[in-house]
Amino acid sequence: MIAANREDELEGADVSTTPDPDPTDHDTRTDGRPADGVVVRGAVGDDLAGVLSVGHRTWLATYEPIAGPEYVAMGLAKWWTSDVVTDSIRKGRTLVAVKGDEVVGVATFGSQDESFVLWKLYVLPGHHGHGIGSRLMDAVVARALESEHPRITLSYLEGNQQAARFYTRHGFVETHRETPGSGLPESVWMVRELGTGEPA
Repeated sequence: MIAANREDELEGADVSTTPDPDPTDHDTRTDGRPADGVVVRGAVGDDLAGVLSVGHRTWLATYEPIAGPEYVAMGLAKWWTSDVVTDSIRKGRTLVAVKGDEVVGVATFGSQDESFVLWKLYVLPGHHGHGIGSRLMDAVVARALESEHPRITLSYLEGNQQAARFYTRHGFVETHRETPGSGLPESVWMVRELGTGEPA
């Protein structure tokens, strides 16, 4: 059983391809808005189609080379349906990065035991390299701190080197691996301890 299947009510741990951090990822204009026009905020009902689009557009490219088309089909049917995404939005567990009217990035999170779990973090391929993934991560950290969680955990599939580099650069360290069987890659679990000095 893969790790994601244990936590159906929180969409499953399918954190994946994210852009490598860009040195200019926090550039803002003099009015305080991001220079690239991308805004990170909590998702609302009107974002449903955009969130689903990000999931469907990123999953094939991310997971088919690593885990095959059957895994992609399973994940889309389980974690990227209107019902699942609507529930997450309604519960305030989904963040979106929006440029103009387009959702270009998504992050979802939730509590599990003592941990604050980052379940999804995706940015559309055409928007990689602009620090959008880093801004989504910063927003997730802020939510974890607001809820007074001591740590954030996540997992990614072995073979997703882009995700591994991104999370390592954001202070996550590997804790353990789980083997799902059925020829699928291992789930690599990571944690980031949140200190009292973290910026909110």
